[in-house]
Amino acid sequence: MNSKYLSIYDEIVEKIQSSKIEANTKLPSENEMMQKYEVSRDTIRKALNLLAQNGYIQKMKGKGSFVLDINKFDFPVSGLISFKELAEKMGYKPKTIVHELDLIKPDTFLIKQLNLSKNNDVWKVIRVREIGKEKIILDKDFINEKLVPLLTKEICENSIYEYIENALGLKISFAKKEITVEKATREDKKFLDLEKYDMVVVVKNYVYLDDVSLFQYTESRHRPDKFRFVDFARRK
Repeated sequence: MNSKYLSIYDEIVEKIQSSKIEANTKLPSENEMMQKYEVSRDTIRKALNLLAQNGYIQKMKGKGSFVLDINKFDFPVSGLISFKELAEKMGYKPKTIVHELDLIKPDTFLIKQLNLSKNNDVWKVIRVREIGKEKIILDKDFINEKLVPLLTKEICENSIYEYIENALGLKISFAKKEITVEKATREDKKFLDLEKYDMVVVVKNYVYLDDVSLFQYTESRHRPDKFRFVDFARRK
């Protein structure tokens, strides 16, 4: 039989997961919970500590315990994963909306980002990523046409990485990433469901094949409340 604090923990977790208790809600005080569950303060504190350890609440000294937003996607900083792979890993069915697919002449900025010559053409792909009917990522991809000679709307709606690896037989090897927080642009507000947010998290990717060919420069602009950027670090 579970200890009483585990029963309290399980009850609160179920309410958070089912949205009966919403993110940013302040939980009742320890005294109120002691009266509700008819248990000691120590039992309540054990339940709250477990909730905090497992990422359901944040305990703030002198203010109480607040429910955290658990509906965030863990975005691996050091990993190289497609949006489709990330969403499916989290158990969601993603939708990609292709707003632009063009073969363009690179400007000075793109020539520098992709180490191109002026004779290179570049695929420009503008896509919006949607999960749960919310548009949460604006992806702006620029891909070297010499390395990826064909792209279609169907490929871009599914997975460009899947196409490159399976259809073209190329191996995507590594990426250099830059992460910044920037003020939302007019374009961000047009394409994303930003709600009250006026900032976006921008992840810039420089993506290489296994022969060290730089084939893609990407700007992924994320709604800030929907992602946790996570990594694993070991002290040497």
